[in-house]
Amino acid sequence: MGINKEMRMTRIQAMALGLLAMALGAVGPATAQTIQVSKDNRTIAITTTDEAQATADQAKVSIGFHIYGTDQDGTYADASRISNAIMKALRDSRVKEAAIESTSQNLSAIDDSDKARYGEGIRFEFSQSWTVTVPAPVAADTLHVAVLAGANSSGSISWNMADERPLEVEAAKKAMAHALEIADQMAKGMKGTLGPLVYASNQVPPRPGLFGYSLNTESASLLSSKINIKPLAIRPEKINRSATVYAVFSLQ
Repeated sequence: MGINKEMRMTRIQAMALGLLAMALGAVGPATAQTIQVSKDNRTIAITTTDEAQATADQAKVSIGFHIYGTDQDGTYADASRISNAIMKALRDSRVKEAAIESTSQNLSAIDDSDKARYGEGIRFEFSQSWTVTVPAPVAADTLHVAVLAGANSSGSISWNMADERPLEVEAAKKAMAHALEIADQMAKGMKGTLGPLVYASNQVPPRPGLFGYSLNTESASLLSSKINIKPLAIRPEKINRSATVYAVFSLQ
């Protein structure tokens, strides 16, 4: 019984994969087809959703810093020093130039609404940030070297797959296998035989946005006496991709 069930499921999955390939190659945009109901049109329409999961293999790490100063020139000079120190640290850790993207940089004056800093003679602030794309296993090390170099406003990580197509195909394959199994049971329940696939569409839901955490400190960099601090314990997230398949089969 168990062996026969496994063989049946294998056949269903193989059929689903073939049907999925046909659907992806022959079907246009993922919009539901209007089914004409009549005595001459015996069909079974199924909508199923399934998902596939894998550990993220890529990380987009947010790196940045925020400093204050008493005058514009001095604040900018400090910012330039920290900015270049962070870039050098990333390069020294073998992060590729193409993997580093600037996202913002801003030098601005502060007013007396910030009473504490204004009372201390602080008049300017500077912030800069980058997104650094690296393999997931080195995300913690990348963040670590940047923080040690002065990146005191860093830490948000977006986890993803370098190539999400295999995961999306796997989700669609599972959804199609599910649809085929349900349709087959429905056909048997109606004393009929499941015929060929008439129509199929696949809808992939929108991908999630950025998320993560952030490190924010007042100091521009960690003290040299603390350079032996180990990187944070960071683990890649699981990436889930779902697919909704709408399939129409003929009923014989």
